[in-house]
Amino acid sequence: MRLVQFVRKSSPHARLLGAELTDGGNIVDLTHIAPNTLDFVKGGENAMNVAKMYLDTSPLPVARAEIELAAPITGMDKVLCIGMNYVDHCEEQGAPIPKEPLVFNKFPSCVVGPSADLPKPKCTEKLDWEVELCVVIGKKAFNVSKEEAMDYVYGFTTAHDVSARDWQLQRNGGQWLIGKAMDAFAPIGPAVVTKEEVGDPHKLNLSCTVNGEIKQNSNTSQFVFGVDAVVAWVSQFSTLLPGDLILTGTPPGVGAFMKPPQFLNVGDVVECKIEKIGSVVNKIV
Repeated sequence: MRLVQFVRKSSPHARLLGAELTDGGNIVDLTHIAPNTLDFVKGGENAMNVAKMYLDTSPLPVARAEIELAAPITGMDKVLCIGMNYVDHCEEQGAPIPKEPLVFNKFPSCVVGPSADLPKPKCTEKLDWEVELCVVIGKKAFNVSKEEAMDYVYGFTTAHDVSARDWQLQRNGGQWLIGKAMDAFAPIGPAVVTKEEVGDPHKLNLSCTVNGEIKQNSNTSQFVFGVDAVVAWVSQFSTLLPGDLILTGTPPGVGAFMKPPQFLNVGDVVECKIEKIGSVVNKIV
């Protein structure tokens, strides 16, 4: 199933839950089952079964022209991230492959929708792009093993790990937080796609384009640490809760390591796309 949150253009103050029947296709309102995606995820199998039975009745969809997509899930407790998690990304930097996952975080307030404009912070001159597969946790997890970790994964979405490289790499004493957690630095979407629909998360093509030019083009088969390993690793430090996000790292092709380096400017349009999930497309303003 593809879960989305949307607003009606006639009533933009109210965020609603829906099921997107195909990527970019019709949307069926599910707010009679749960008011939002987070509550739907918390509802577990019961909420999913009720939704499936309702969709089997072929309810009338919401006209796509009448709505705009919001972030497919909001209100989560944590937004965690994994750095240096693609073999080919390590190779482009001449960096050693990590022996254990490198964990950092963003704030839930960084999360915005798949077509949201991204305000360029005045404090950075080195705004960069990163396409990432994002894990959505389905149930409470603490100290879970790698073997059982996928039982705690609800699904996946596409994420753009927007990064201010000057603040990430050159300032703030080497701490990554500020350079990764400015306002709107985590566009996600277009949907939370359940793990059953995605299938193997370690065989997905993903790409990033800037103004239509391909910058990143790789496959999650290049992961250093797979989804199961990442979930197990972070669960030993912090209890994962339903709706928590884990961004799983980015492949090569980021602007900071190009020669010469390239960075985003006002007016640029970034598209991050992942097979079986879809795209987030954001304009720098």
